[in-house]
Amino acid sequence: MIYEDKDDGKDKVLIVDDVETNRIILEEIIKDMGGSPVLAESGEQALEKIREEYPRLVLTDISMPGMNGYELCRVLKKDEETKNIPIIFISAFDDPQDIVEGFFLGGEDYITKPFIPEVVQARVGVHLRLHKARHELMEMNRRLQVSVNEQLKQMELEKKNILYALAGIAAQNASYDKKYMERLQANCRTLAQGMQLSPLFEEKISDTYIDTIELAAPLCDIGNIGIPRDILLKQNGLTGEEETVLQGHTTVGAKLLSDLHGSSDYNDFIRISTDITHYHHENWDGSGYPEGLKRDGIPLAAQIVSLVDRYCTLTGKEKKSREDALSVMQTESGIKFNPDIFNICCKISRQFC
Repeated sequence: MIYEDKDDGKDKVLIVDDVETNRIILEEIIKDMGGSPVLAESGEQALEKIREEYPRLVLTDISMPGMNGYELCRVLKKDEETKNIPIIFISAFDDPQDIVEGFFLGGEDYITKPFIPEVVQARVGVHLRLHKARHELMEMNRRLQVSVNEQLKQMELEKKNILYALAGIAAQNASYDKKYMERLQANCRTLAQGMQLSPLFEEKISDTYIDTIELAAPLCDIGNIGIPRDILLKQNGLTGEEETVLQGHTTVGAKLLSDLHGSSDYNDFIRISTDITHYHHENWDGSGYPEGLKRDGIPLAAQIVSLVDRYCTLTGKEKKSREDALSVMQTESGIKFNPDIFNICCKISRQFC
């Protein structure tokens, strides 16, 4: 059902009454106050009129054959598109119980017959002005919300840009080149897409999840920003104290990310980024760090990045072929990696860059 508000500069008032004389009297009163009356002689006809012309207010008799005024009000107030139309009941009955029932159903006012033009105009005028003010307030809120949402999106974009800049510095400090980070991103996406096609993971990996893990993967080692460069560049022979400091990059990065806040979409990005940063050095058998998580206790995003990071390191820095890299990782499957994810990795590895 589509309602149109054909605004010709006049407030359309729907008059619903089965008595023609009453309709004519009310029509003249509405015209005299500058309104545009629309007439209906039953509740059913009133609904048809509303489909054609969206009124600013409804004046309805209570006692009518078929659908009475109360039922008409009930129908309009249930409909999301018409519930805010003000309804004024008109009736020859002035029993307090009738008036209370009208208000209980959502009516805004109650006018008794015979009509006094000045009273009708005053009450109709008040509710038209209130309706207009409510509409203007809703429109103002809508525009404000749009403006706020745009500002939030801009803030989120700026935060992401800052995070990527920090991740870039951290990567440089650890001698990771830009190409490595790009491969990590692309291959995480490819692996996640392959997992989405598997019955084991299809319910866990959505299209949005794939997009997010691609964006979040480069932040895995952002915590390196807080690690001394001489430790990062030390190839081997780290002391126990230096090893502890190096492993601390996971908690440093997670703390940096968890301190950020944003909209719900942005928080999904932050949540997955934090999981990756904090847990991508956990091992499937529980031998990793920082918390010694094991198996499915390790967040899925961290499992994906851990496996892809290992592949990119073997085929990048260590210059192994795809086949040799997978051969090395085969010995680590079930120890470092989820064997189900590794099996999928093997099947789609030709798509890796």
